[in-house]
Amino acid sequence: MIIAFDFGLKKVGVAIASLKLAEPLVVIRYETQEELFKKLKELIEKEKPETVVVGLSEGIMEEKSKEFGDKIFEVFNIPVRFSDETLSTQDAQNLSLAAGLKRKKRKEMEDAYAAAVMLQNFIDLNL
Repeated sequence: MIIAFDFGLKKVGVAIASLKLAEPLVVIRYETQEELFKKLKELIEKEKPETVVVGLSEGIMEEKSKEFGDKIFEVFNIPVRFSDETLSTQDAQNLSLAAGLKRKKRKEMEDAYAAAVMLQNFIDLNL
């Protein structure tokens, strides 16, 4: 099982893959890092991933995403890999439109779909 995170300052998109197909799971909304890691602990205990993939964008968010990934490894002792997430949100929006998802559902799960696109790209390139 691989779990992927599309890290943001107020929410984190989550996707999973048990074989070679990524799927969006959930968007975790949070106020503090403590709250985020409490929610991540519950998720990781439930899903039991062997690997975590954290998406990297550009600029300051790239650094914050790296810090997030390093903290995941430190706290949960799960191997963390990083993957380029450039354009994953745009690709996710296009795919969810093509799938006919209603606007509200697209908006609620946008980050999870972006995580799924990024995870699928990672799987296609690395597995």
